[in-house]
Amino acid sequence: MTLPPSYSLIADDMKAVDAVIRARLHSDVVLVRQVAEYIIAAGGKRLRPALLLLAAGAVGYRGTHHHELAAVVEFIHTATLLHDDVVDESNLRRGRDTANALFGNAASVLVGDFLYSRAFQMMVSVGSMRIMEVLADATNVIAEGEVLQLMNCHNADIDVPSYLQVIRYKTAKLFEAATRLGGILGGVPGEVEDGLAAYGMHLGTAFQLIDDVLDYSGDEAETGKHLGDDLAEGKPTLPLIHVMRNGTPEQAASVRHAIESGGRDSFPQVLAAVRASGALDVARQHAQSEAERAITALASLPPSKFKDSLLELAAFAVARRF
Repeated sequence: MTLPPSYSLIADDMKAVDAVIRARLHSDVVLVRQVAEYIIAAGGKRLRPALLLLAAGAVGYRGTHHHELAAVVEFIHTATLLHDDVVDESNLRRGRDTANALFGNAASVLVGDFLYSRAFQMMVSVGSMRIMEVLADATNVIAEGEVLQLMNCHNADIDVPSYLQVIRYKTAKLFEAATRLGGILGGVPGEVEDGLAAYGMHLGTAFQLIDDVLDYSGDEAETGKHLGDDLAEGKPTLPLIHVMRNGTPEQAASVRHAIESGGRDSFPQVLAAVRASGALDVARQHAQSEAERAITALASLPPSKFKDSLLELAAFAVARRF
């Protein structure tokens, strides 16, 4: 599956964002440049910057601050990736060696710190306390989500609401901030801004739930990660929670043991239990529900090509295979 046509609508804006990213990555410290450029050059869907650009377009913003803020959002996201890969001891992302595998854990953590601090330098230049408040709050919540996820590793007793809280904090919060920022730039009424934020939050949740599905059904060449990575790290994601609550006693016991012990030794048995129990379909249904709530949240937006693109991305988040 290719990226949605939405991206063609903001192609010139995305080029401008990439130019900002390249300019703002500059550092007199060689290793900072090397690590930062390596992880940024790895590509990805640039979904969070795209959401900010589309939200700004949907409310009629025609300035240039959205380019700077889209780059800020991408820097914050990239910093979280650098830190996550160290915490998770990951060695593969988007089909390439992770930065920590290539440059070491210390360099990855410190360059992640550089990207966070550079992001805050950039947001100051926009000159809006409201924007700074949104991004500062989002960054803090993301950090809390990362700690929550760490606390939940190897915890086979986590329930669905607790898991969804991790997703809302760790992943969906930056989606929410990106779309809210588009509304703030456009100076829209509070209810429209809140609708855009709700759209981002539900979209981000749907996006992560499909990531959970792809960890047991994706094509490694497309996803750029090994199947079963979450299980190996002892992460109790939604498909696993479903098996433990609704599978046979044998299936539940197998999954519980795998979460508590981590590693890949029992991955074949867990994969069979996930597929036999219908857990992937259940997770997809949860993601579809979140996508539908995202669509509903845009009801107050006037019709436009940008709104159509936001609606299209909600469908893409659920249907994607990478």
